[in-house]
Amino acid sequence: MMLIADSGSTKTDWRMLEAEKEIAQVTTRGFNPYYQHLDEMRAELTAALLPRLPADAVKRVYFYGAGCSTTERQDKISQVLSPFFKNASIKVRSDLLGAARATGGNQPGIISILGTGSGSCLYDGGQIIGNIPSLGFILGDEGSGAWLGKKMVTDFLRGHMPTKSINTIKEKLQIDKETILEHVNHQTMPSRYLAGFAKFISENSDQTYFYQLVFDSFTAFAKNYIVRYQGYDNLQCHFVGSVAYYNQHILHNVAKYNGFEIGNIIKSPIDGLTEYHSNSK
Repeated sequence: MMLIADSGSTKTDWRMLEAEKEIAQVTTRGFNPYYQHLDEMRAELTAALLPRLPADAVKRVYFYGAGCSTTERQDKISQVLSPFFKNASIKVRSDLLGAARATGGNQPGIISILGTGSGSCLYDGGQIIGNIPSLGFILGDEGSGAWLGKKMVTDFLRGHMPTKSINTIKEKLQIDKETILEHVNHQTMPSRYLAGFAKFISENSDQTYFYQLVFDSFTAFAKNYIVRYQGYDNLQCHFVGSVAYYNQHILHNVAKYNGFEIGNIIKSPIDGLTEYHSNSK
């Protein structure tokens, strides 16, 4: 049996296959070795994954994760997984490579992730050959849910948005300064908290403020990443992540203004990764 995992900072999709056929899928919280302790990840596996999958039957594990771009952090994930999947070979790779394989397959292109965080790479159809670092939600992550949430709550607390938008936030989210600052400054995974506002922003994009917020975020992403890759105007640009998926109409407008062609836009890579590994012998 083969187990494929696609892990962002918010959630992880786990899919088990036997003879290239899906037999189980489980969703747990996200794993990110850059922010989380190993014990926290072990506890999540024990509570949410193992009771629902026959771990001893797994022979191969392919784990694609946020924060897994270096050998050191890939090894951390392997340390977490190996005691649970004792009979399996385990390969840990970056979420960017997972996104590339899920959307581009064996074809070259520019791959972007717009979810809780953001990321991008130049893909030659087999491996990542170029990468502009996103730098995380404090220094970068333009286009991400965390970036959108950070900008929205900052504007909200400073009153830098139309009264209609302020009232919509008060009515639907019921947040205040103390709650926001507590989550951002004193709780774990502040990026996950901020990204939690992305769905609300998408649902209210009929208001000018929220539409412009997403448009400006995607424009910043395009200018800082996509158009800086050589040959961007001759390659398809694929997108993965809920922020891209639920704001496709805005993303297409940004692509038009910045001169790049959009290929696939998918919410989650797990289907594409299933196809990729089912066809890879």
